[in-house]
Amino acid sequence: MQVDPKLTAQIEPFDTFWEAPANIEKGYGTFGKFYERNYLKHMDIKTGDRVLVVSCGPGYFVDLLMKRGVDNVIGIDSDPDKVAYARARRLDCRVANAFGFLEEHPEHYDVIFAEQELNHLTKPEILQFLSLCRHSLRAGGLLAVHSLNGANPVTGSEALAQNFDHYNTMTEYSLRQVLAHSGFRNISVFPLNLYIFYENPANYVGMFLDSVIQMVLRISFKFYGKTNRIFTKKIAAVCRK
Repeated sequence: MQVDPKLTAQIEPFDTFWEAPANIEKGYGTFGKFYERNYLKHMDIKTGDRVLVVSCGPGYFVDLLMKRGVDNVIGIDSDPDKVAYARARRLDCRVANAFGFLEEHPEHYDVIFAEQELNHLTKPEILQFLSLCRHSLRAGGLLAVHSLNGANPVTGSEALAQNFDHYNTMTEYSLRQVLAHSGFRNISVFPLNLYIFYENPANYVGMFLDSVIQMVLRISFKFYGKTNRIFTKKIAAVCRK
């Protein structure tokens, strides 16, 4: 693994993907469905767009886009072993560190998708990363990022504490805030739902219980004068340069 020595996270570096299941091959199906059902309705990706997937791991998102006819998509990841899985499937994934690669490709991409959570970066590093993404996007280009949700009272504090390389969490407000501060516009923050595997009937039970919990939390937060609306474990955002 080519860990970027300039970044703080060295145990679980930002520019490699850590969420692949033990059965990496199975992940092409499960993560593909997760991305398709959570992200793609918020991302207007055209078949001719130049797409960069940062921290691509075995290439789950690259694989999904290729299957949907997006030909000009590449992934980068600092771990050669993870990239090898992608290349074995003939996916255009390359070994590279995120920050340096973005800096070397000014105004080159129509879409940048970050697979790793922003929480693996310190606050100054988040600002630097977003600045580099903006530098690497063409005018009007689309950026998609995601974060652990600090507004969730069950998982928020645990997610921050359970990983030595998690340096922060965000809420709908703070994710929108930092993207606007970094010069992005048309910002849309949305929940990342876990119960999207409709083929499994148990997911319908999960969806029902999750909706009840979400309603209780919205009422509870409103009681304390808070306007939080999203309480999923993770949140994501898309925005434009």
